[in-house]
Amino acid sequence: MEVRSGEGGVHVRCDKLPSTPVIPRTRLQVWFIRLCSSLFLWTCLVQLVAVGGLWHPHLLSNISNRISQVTLAPAVPGVLSPPPLLPARNYTSNGFLRVSCNGGLNQMRAAICDMVTVARLLNLTLVVPELDKTSFWADPSNFEDIFDLRHFIDSLRDEVRIVRRLPKSFSRKYGYKPVEMPPVSWSNEKYYLEQILPLVSKHKVLHFNRTDTRLANNWLPLNLQRLRCRVNFQALKFTPKIESLGYKLVRILQEKGPFVTLHLRYEMDMLAFSGCTHGCTAEEAEELKRLRYAYPWWREKEIVSEEKRSQGLCPLTPEESALILQALGFSKDTQIYIAAGEIYGNDRRLAPLRAAFPRILKKETLLAPEELQQFQNHSSQMAALDFMVAVASNTFVPTYDGNMAKLVEGHRRYLGFKKSILLDRKKLVELLDMHLNGTLSWHEFALSVRSVHERRMGQPSRRLVILDKPKEEDYFYANPQECLCVGMNCDDLLNPGNLTKPR
Repeated sequence: MEVRSGEGGVHVRCDKLPSTPVIPRTRLQVWFIRLCSSLFLWTCLVQLVAVGGLWHPHLLSNISNRISQVTLAPAVPGVLSPPPLLPARNYTSNGFLRVSCNGGLNQMRAAICDMVTVARLLNLTLVVPELDKTSFWADPSNFEDIFDLRHFIDSLRDEVRIVRRLPKSFSRKYGYKPVEMPPVSWSNEKYYLEQILPLVSKHKVLHFNRTDTRLANNWLPLNLQRLRCRVNFQALKFTPKIESLGYKLVRILQEKGPFVTLHLRYEMDMLAFSGCTHGCTAEEAEELKRLRYAYPWWREKEIVSEEKRSQGLCPLTPEESALILQALGFSKDTQIYIAAGEIYGNDRRLAPLRAAFPRILKKETLLAPEELQQFQNHSSQMAALDFMVAVASNTFVPTYDGNMAKLVEGHRRYLGFKKSILLDRKKLVELLDMHLNGTLSWHEFALSVRSVHERRMGQPSRRLVILDKPKEEDYFYANPQECLCVGMNCDDLLNPGNLTKPR
């Protein structure tokens, strides 16, 4: 007998049985055998780890952690093996929960985390969330245009059942009218169990038409708080096209050296909504006022800009941001990525910042126009790119504590308390005005700015809790402390010597 292998597979020649036909194995058969062998070996390894964990729980912990963190090598070049599905949670659903998120990308992101948690608490089936298409940005993106829908559903299947759409029997086309309402803001689990569960049990479909800040920051059970984190940090992955371009941006910046992400929230909608017109011309201030009146759900209309600024309620201007960055010790050659939409006043307002820091970069200057073309007129997808860069940067500096600033801060804490300079705008406005009117020298100004922010660099901290004033207390997603101490002693991590000063 002679056995030989060649490019076409394995061939056998048997001289004693000349009548036996030779059937060469095709490439497909060889590939299939290799695939089955790989799957078999990995299954054995996983089983070994599981059994070993029962015998010696600590012995194989490092191995199991590595397996959970590393993507398996593809069995076929260019094709990634999907992670094994978690066993689905078996429960009797009390009904369906539809949610229509409102606001920008990060406000909707936090709301999705909350609504998954509510669905889990009430044993509901969650319909894939609907995203806001009617806000100032008028972004037509659906959930699956921004987030990896299959990953979202699969990664949470052990907690809550998620479906793409309601069954036809519950649609308006068949005469069914669901209960539609906004839940009460900052509500705890008692509200949802006692007031919402009876409604959905009776009507079977409940539609929350507003979702911003509808779950309390504090005093929720630990398992609910950690589920919010799991959705935020693991289940909500951006689509492959967003991740691919986001990682490219990060790679380009890192190749140039360390970089700061400046979240310069000086866009037209922010200024119109807040009424902050410091540094604007009279014509610009009037334009912003007209825009504020054009949106009826922006309730505050008559605003005194300088009063809000003195209270620290306005985003820093580009000119103010340049002075603050210099005072904090950033040198002229610092690479600064601007995470923002179109800056109000464009190049005229950016000129002082660019003069102080010539290495100003934006996604529009780092990527070719055709690469960004697919995201044009999709503000949430553009914001997702900035979000990825902000999380990855060496230092993050938000000029306003809006939803993106808060969620990026939380992600950076989750990744090991990466440096985030959390500006005390009320104190900074006072210092800026004193310096600009000549009563505070540059040296005194810079020393004061650094002193104010010495303990505001994203170090471990406890959330500030203010009973009966949830709007004024620290936001859960900026500092999800219940999710940052797993596997360590929180009392040690959050001792007084480590704590960031309350904001």
